[in-house]
Amino acid sequence: MRNTLLRMLAALMCVMGACAQVSPVEDFDLDKMAGKWFIVGFASNAQWFVNHKAEMKMGTAMVVPTAGDLDLSYANLKADGTCWRMTHLAKKTDTPGRFTFHSQIWNNDNDMRVVDVVYDDYALVHTIKTKEEAVEVLDKLYSRTPQVSDVLQQKFTQLCLDNGILPDNIAILPQNGECAEA
Repeated sequence: MRNTLLRMLAALMCVMGACAQVSPVEDFDLDKMAGKWFIVGFASNAQWFVNHKAEMKMGTAMVVPTAGDLDLSYANLKADGTCWRMTHLAKKTDTPGRFTFHSQIWNNDNDMRVVDVVYDDYALVHTIKTKEEAVEVLDKLYSRTPQVSDVLQQKFTQLCLDNGILPDNIAILPQNGECAEA
């Protein structure tokens, strides 16, 4: 029992160390993040992701700047034709490109960082999710279009690997229909 606890603590320290080193992009411009993004890539070592990765499909995110913060609205068309939706208000921090929010749905705290962005093309987003003692890393590839180049997919994959995400837990999501505007 003691060895298991020590191994878990060591793994957590490694994850926390790696996460702490992920910095937001320099010269982040909040207004240029505004608009519609397709969530093309998704990656995490979290068990919920491992359990549901095979059925996940591309969704959309609407990013709306609000007095320095970000209103994030996610939508994903489900197989039965209904839409799954989630909204967060991400509060800006003292570091441009870094935001925090609490998810009421999942009851976790989120530290989100835009780590690379070409505003009219793509954004790489790294999020550290904390719920009680559990810490999870989630990386996303946002794109202005549903298609991304092989080079961009490789860039996303490298970000994930650098953050300790296992190769099998990195997904380029299949295209999907879109939800009607709410």
